[in-house]
Amino acid sequence: MLETLSLALPLVLLVALWGTNVALRSSGRPGISPALFAIPIAGIVLAGLAGAVVIVEAGHVGVVTRFGAVTGVTFEQGLHYKIPFVEGVWVADVRTQKEQVDAAAASRDLQEVKSTIALNYHLDPLEAPQVYRDIGPLYKQRVVDPAIQEAFKFATAQFNAEELITKRETVKNLARDFLKERLGNFNVIVEELNIVSFEFSRAFNDAIEAKQVAAQSVLEAQNVRERTRVEAETRVIAADGEAQAVLVRAKAASEAQQIQRSTLSDLYVQFLAVDKWDGKLPTVTGTGAVPFIQIPATPAAASR
Repeated sequence: MLETLSLALPLVLLVALWGTNVALRSSGRPGISPALFAIPIAGIVLAGLAGAVVIVEAGHVGVVTRFGAVTGVTFEQGLHYKIPFVEGVWVADVRTQKEQVDAAAASRDLQEVKSTIALNYHLDPLEAPQVYRDIGPLYKQRVVDPAIQEAFKFATAQFNAEELITKRETVKNLARDFLKERLGNFNVIVEELNIVSFEFSRAFNDAIEAKQVAAQSVLEAQNVRERTRVEAETRVIAADGEAQAVLVRAKAASEAQQIQRSTLSDLYVQFLAVDKWDGKLPTVTGTGAVPFIQIPATPAAASR
């Protein structure tokens, strides 16, 4: 378009000067100075030189057309030459493009789902002439955007609303594979697709919240029952242990008493009494009173 305008302006000026010059000479007056014709002619020459040079920047590819028809020739990055006013070049960006769109669909259980989807893709450099011939420069609006919507509807229809949340990675992979196949038919290469967010209706969100609250209540009740059971078992174990301890102590005391009864002699009992005596004789009255300690007689004294 710019190339055509750059050529049209000097041509119009040249034709105007030529017509004015012819009119002046026809009326017998002096014509236009030839030097003025040099201006539009120079403009035409400059436009031709400018139209012969094409610069393709890095990450782009140039699709060459001749009188509007795709020739199949492509220009890589760098400086190139073409036939002015005959050949045109569509410079296409083949770098990674990011497209983020809002999509809406319905889940398998007919819940309304809205989402923001981010897609990374790029145009196949080798097939850029075919894309220009079949779709045109607006391939993103004509092919990519509708395919994103279609892929989202296809993926969400395979899952119910809760599964869309819990299986987001599976949903994403399904939509990405769908897009790869669909856009691959148009020579657009899908690199990655991400589901940024899921949004559901207010009613569904309230239902999910109520379900979570109920589940939390059930979990808390289970925890209380489990804690009560453990505490009861602990008390039973403690009671059993105390009972066993009492039995052990009683058995030990009984055995000790049996041992004492079987081992103590009368002489040993008197020894214990003497060992605890403080040396004071008891005060007694009455005839025949004797101390409480009975000292056994020696054999010699007994013989007397």
